[in-house]
Parts: sequence; structure tokens; C-alpha cells
Amino acid sequence: MSEETNVTEITPSMADFEAELERSFHKLKEGDILTGSVIGVSETEVTVDLGSYSEGIIKLEELSNDPRFSIKADIHVGDEVSAEVLYEDAEGRIFLSRKNAYNVLSWEGLKEMLANKTVSTVKIAEAVNGGVTTFLNGIRAFIPASQLSLQYVEDLQSFVGEKLEVQVIEVNQEDNRLILSAKELLKEKALADKNSRISKLQPGLIVSGKVETIVPYGAFVNIGEDLTGLVHISQICGRRIKSPKEVIKEGDEIKVKIIDIKDGKISLSMKAVEENADALADVEEAAFEYTSGEEASTSLASLLGKIKL
Repeated sequence: MSEETNVTEITPSMADFEAELERSFHKLKEGDILTGSVIGVSETEVTVDLGSYSEGIIKLEELSNDPRFSIKADIHVGDEVSAEVLYEDAEGRIFLSRKNAYNVLSWEGLKEMLANKTVSTVKIAEAVNGGVTTFLNGIRAFIPASQLSLQYVEDLQSFVGEKLEVQVIEVNQEDNRLILSAKELLKEKALADKNSRISKLQPGLIVSGKVETIVPYGAFVNIGEDLTGLVHISQICGRRIKSPKEVIKEGDEIKVKIIDIKDGKISLSMKAVEENADALADVEEAAFEYTSGEEASTSLASLLGKIKL
């Protein structure tokens, strides 16, 4: 290969620089959103390389809407930032607003998060009337007290400084309204946890429980692990009754047998526990009678084997 050929291959032509040249001389106008690399950070401003005829300057007050923002801690040389062109002064310096650009881009991103039910982690900034505030994508957001927890929240101040997983439930850019919720995620987690605990139960188990609520068709019994099952009125005792209150009352500690688990619902029976006890008593009595005679050969184990409990 000749020396002339080598020179041709390594020497860039003007065409190679056309895009960069065009960008560097492109006249920037107010409202343009640009992306550049931070090349300087001072106490009062950030300097950005825009790849243009002039560098961009972002004043401290144009960096963020978040009052917790720190120019020294939150932005560094080499960071890529997007900013909106505010104006160009007489000396050709281009002044930018990062918070304006962030505002435009953030609202679009928030709309996507609403549509996709995206989960985000936020830090609570302050307690206000009816809820708390935080920032998501640089936008001030409100979390109503009713959306903070599965339980009633009395002390909103206790949430300040805490981190919460949230989802966007309302986005209204025109009214600058952004509403978040932690409650829906807590519901999902609680349901998953409950289903996990239910999966460990087996029909046939006899457990202790406490009567929580009595209704015309039966009684709801807490069997521990924050799990509640229903004893239908037909499963309360062996005789027909008109009301569960004829046999039990709220607060009673009772024994119940798990007879079915379906779609997260637990069916219980008091009657089955009594039948088990009666069957065992009959077997024990029969075993005693059979073994009392000299010719008796039926063992307790064999008798038990024939009884379905």
C-alpha cells in the first residue's frame, strides 16, 4: 500500500465534520431543550458544554425545584444534563434552566409511570394538611393520609424523612398536580403474604381459634397468623340451630377443623372436631372391651386404622 493511500485514509474530509460544524453554528433559540456535559461547577452556577458556539450557564436558582438540592453534592463535572434555553446575553453567553427542562421531561415521564404502574421509592419531605409531600422526577408530589398506610394514620409527622415505595395515581400537568399512593402496593404485599401463610395450611388440621364476629350464617374465627376462617352455621354443632349465638359468643376460644381452602378463603368446622373426639372415644372404649377378654385379638391400632377422622 502506497504512502499516498495511507494519507488519504487517515485524513478526515470536511464531510466528516459537517454535522458538528452545523451544530456548533446553529443559532439557539429560547425554549430549545439541549443536552450537554457539565464542565464546571461553582457555588453559584454550572457550566455546560453544548457543542455549540458558546457554553451554557445554569444559575443556581435554575438547577432544581427540590429544596433539598445541593449544587456541590448533587451535580458533578462530567454529568450529562438537559436544560432549556432561557436567553443569550450581549456577550453571547447562553443562559439555561435545568429545572424548566426537567419539568417538561418529568411530566412526560410521570405520565408513562402512571400508565405502566411503575413503582418508585421516595423520601417524605414534610407533613402538610391532609397528607405529606415528596418529590418524584423533580416534581413536588402529594400523598394523601389515606394513601400512606393500610391503617388510619394519625401522626403524619412520623413519616417525615422516611422512604416509601409508591405508585403514581394522578398526573395533571396543567394544575401542577401529582398524587402518589403507597397503599396499593401495601395491599398487594399484604395479600401475597396472606396467601403465603394460607398455603401452609392443610385441610384436616385441628387448630385453636377465637370467635371474632358472629353473623346470621355463621361465625368468623381468628386462627392465628392474622388468618380468619368461616364456621358456617351448619358446621357449628351436630344439631340444627337458628343462630350461632345459641352455641357460641364473640371472644370464645374454640377448637376448629380446617375442612376446605379455596380462593384464599378458609372453611372451618366445630362439628368435625366433636365428631373426631366422639370417634376417638368410641375406638378407645372398643379397644378396652376387646382386650379385656382372653380371646380378644383386635388391637387399638387396627381399630383406629378403620376409622376416618
